[in-house]
Amino acid sequence: MRPPTIRDVAERAGVSKSLVSLVLRGSDQVRPEKREAVLTAVDELGYRPNAAARSLSERRTRTVGVLLNDMRNPWFVELLDGLNARLHDNGLRMLLADGHLNRRLGEDLTRTFTELRVDGLIAVGTLPPSEALRTAAGQIPTVVAGAREPTLPHVDVVAGDDQHGARLATEHLIGLGHRRIAHITGDGVVGALRRRSFETVMREHGLADTMAVERGDLTEEGGYRATVRLLSAPERPTAILAFNDMACVGALSAAEELGLRVPHDLSLVGYDNTSVSRLRHLWLTTVDNASHDVGRGAAQCLLDRIADPGRPAKVVLTTPTLEIRGTTAAPPASR
Repeated sequence: MRPPTIRDVAERAGVSKSLVSLVLRGSDQVRPEKREAVLTAVDELGYRPNAAARSLSERRTRTVGVLLNDMRNPWFVELLDGLNARLHDNGLRMLLADGHLNRRLGEDLTRTFTELRVDGLIAVGTLPPSEALRTAAGQIPTVVAGAREPTLPHVDVVAGDDQHGARLATEHLIGLGHRRIAHITGDGVVGALRRRSFETVMREHGLADTMAVERGDLTEEGGYRATVRLLSAPERPTAILAFNDMACVGALSAAEELGLRVPHDLSLVGYDNTSVSRLRHLWLTTVDNASHDVGRGAAQCLLDRIADPGRPAKVVLTTPTLEIRGTTAAPPASR
């Protein structure tokens, strides 16, 4: 039995095919009784619009390419949730690609997305410099989410206010009485912004001589190794601000292996407020950078850019908050 067509719907409802198309597109130029007749016919026949045919007629695929820096990062989950909700409300679907995997394979999916004729592209997280992304941005509406680079013409950036978030975390530790505070830093502009804010706050409180910065990365292993180096120093820190929650989990493992109790001997602060930080046996104090809002904001920017591709690029920053849980306390000397 063949599936019902738009012609079948029109015949059942007693209207023209063009009027059925108007109803299916949500047009407000249809009288209520005609709309009701079409929707009833659609329901009775079990009609489903042909997405491919609609794409050809509208010259749109109603899909958005989403290129993630690394799908293993749990921070992306809530961002994607906010992104997908806003896109879905506007009849768009996501096509996901893992930038980390495709770099290993030597591929660049920005080109694949353009070949698929997606309506827009969202690059999520700090991606390596890519001429392909610049090329794609010149062909389709593009937004960068959760990162501050690359800076490209007519490409909007939606991210958390990293300087404010790092300030909240650093001032929290200083307020508890910590003086020897270290920061495990990350890559790219986001890493530089958080580091600069950490160092600025430490200097403002006269603690420039007691701060330490150790290079890490976004992984648990990177946080572990950086923490081992920090805790092996003659004057080890009493508190550490990690670049993200995964690095903070690595720091927690390193502290426990070295016989230090968290937060009794060492306080730890993560960043991102991922689901990992909320696990009861970890219960990390962390910065919530409103990733769900970043996702919704990125989707809205893309919708605005699809409607007006030539408008000037803008930077939208969400306001982070501090989630105080079980990995921070006053340093031993203060108790």
